[in-house]
Amino acid sequence: MSALVVRAAASVRSPQGRTPEGVPAALDYFRDLLTPFGEKPDEELLSRGPHVHHRDLVDLLVADESVGRSRPELAIVAHALPDVVPFTAVAPHLTERLGGRAVSFAIGQQGLAAPFTALRIASAYHRSGRAAEVVIAVLEQTTLPTALPLVQETPLTDSAAALVLGASTGEGLEFVRARSAGSAAGALGRELGEDGTLLVLGPWVTEDVPVHGAVHRVAPGGYCTSLWLELADHWQEWQRVYRRIVLCDTDPRSGRSHVALFAATP
Repeated sequence: MSALVVRAAASVRSPQGRTPEGVPAALDYFRDLLTPFGEKPDEELLSRGPHVHHRDLVDLLVADESVGRSRPELAIVAHALPDVVPFTAVAPHLTERLGGRAVSFAIGQQGLAAPFTALRIASAYHRSGRAAEVVIAVLEQTTLPTALPLVQETPLTDSAAALVLGASTGEGLEFVRARSAGSAAGALGRELGEDGTLLVLGPWVTEDVPVHGAVHRVAPGGYCTSLWLELADHWQEWQRVYRRIVLCDTDPRSGRSHVALFAATP
């Protein structure tokens, strides 16, 4: 089985939100969740947020024809921040919108590492012959029941990106590997130094890193979606110009850095 290659991608930024709905029921849930930790939900903060649900973001991604026509065997939702309201299962909704035959699940509680984990899982499924095509949706919504400086002070915007990956059918951008380390320099390691490499640095990389060749810095505004929004927007252009694309970002909450390497295929 060949390596996974990006076949299509889509991005969504700052979509229109909803009128707050289901807030009383959600508040009861958040009270039960937060009280043991000495906290309580902020009703005003919850009510004034944009209220862009994860399901809304999935629907907008699938509305892009290049993503919507995919019929994957594996669908993964990756997110660092929770959905607006609990009680929803978004990965099955993504599967339903894409033909209904994919194994699906979500990856959370990993910060901005979640999309990198999703790529490693997708690659393993593909190599084992269990998924000829994979869709990864990276979701980020900013309406939360408690204040989080990461959200309010950055500030973050509601956004999402989707990657459709499958076996190579010619020219493409192939996923090679993903790794992490305690620093950006450590995570980058051997990935730099070759001619024709583009280093894409996320907004959370604040340390000096070794640079050999072209660098693209991602503007602030996203937590786990930043790199993937840029990849969704520019992957076709980048694969024509560069031989290797290295994505790197550092989670501001854990301090760990994560890197994904893609290579242009002839």
